[in-house]
Amino acid sequence: MSFIWTSMLWSLILIPLLVLLYLRMQQRRAQIALRYGSLGLVQQASGRGVGVRRHVPAILFLVGLTVLFVALARPQMVIGLPKVEGIVILAFDVSGSMAAEDFEPNRLEAAKAVAIDFVSRQPSTVKVGVVAFSESGLSVQIPSEDQTAIIDAIERLKPQRGTSLANGIVASLNTIANLTGQEPIVGFEDADVPPPLNAAPETVSADQSSVIVLLTDGENNMNPNPVEAALIAAERGVRIHTIAVGSPEGTQLTVNGFTVFTQVDEAALQQISEITQGIYFNAQDEEDLREVYESIEPRLKVEEEAQEVTAVFAGVSILILLIGGMLSLLWFSRVP
Repeated sequence: MSFIWTSMLWSLILIPLLVLLYLRMQQRRAQIALRYGSLGLVQQASGRGVGVRRHVPAILFLVGLTVLFVALARPQMVIGLPKVEGIVILAFDVSGSMAAEDFEPNRLEAAKAVAIDFVSRQPSTVKVGVVAFSESGLSVQIPSEDQTAIIDAIERLKPQRGTSLANGIVASLNTIANLTGQEPIVGFEDADVPPPLNAAPETVSADQSSVIVLLTDGENNMNPNPVEAALIAAERGVRIHTIAVGSPEGTQLTVNGFTVFTQVDEAALQQISEITQGIYFNAQDEEDLREVYESIEPRLKVEEEAQEVTAVFAGVSILILLIGGMLSLLWFSRVP
């Protein structure tokens, strides 16, 4: 326990003085009883017949005053407070196939509508950022509590060209790093690392509240390797939830008058989520997509903070003083 006004603790020096005063008053009562030798007067002045009960109200008054003097110093205690907080990065695949119209009106617009609904339901303690990736990754909105700015950033997203999952992950990690003070990832796009087979999941901190929601409708068709990016995310304690929009079997779609074949690389997305202790989802239509977003919520985090508890001490002291006064009135028809 700590105190904001420590100088007020000097008021506690009054407590032993009050104790001495009370003992002095008891001695004077005993002297008065001896001076007036009548038996009835002796019993009345000395308080015989009530035993130690006569001291209970006074003890309660002294305890209540002690707690009240402590409250004057404005005590603080470290308390674990549950909070829903964290950083959520919405990483959108904006490759050309996201303009396919198997979702209404198309894949990207459906994803944007559901994401906007997700943002509007987040508490003010959750910061949401937006990243768009196709051939490269670009942060279009730094993590913020300003829901209007976040929604505007989502609405500006437009379909582009290729798909690079790794660049989307790295751009998301760098967006988080800018907010948390971590070192940014540089030169990753130049790395030529073969994909690791059956990469073991890394340990992700249990209280980590940074999350990437990676939404894509196709397979990675550009370097670098997204699994390597996922390993970096795991090392930084960032979970990645992957959302596949479309069919793992593949389908032909008409995009801007051209027929293209698109196929979700389900195995790669599952591996990315597994490495970072995230969750893989497959959304076949708009309703599936909405259910996915409803299941992705920031973790409840217990954070220890120093909280002023003056009101608690003051309330307890008043309660003790009231009990002492009531007992004194009930037993002796007076307040000590």
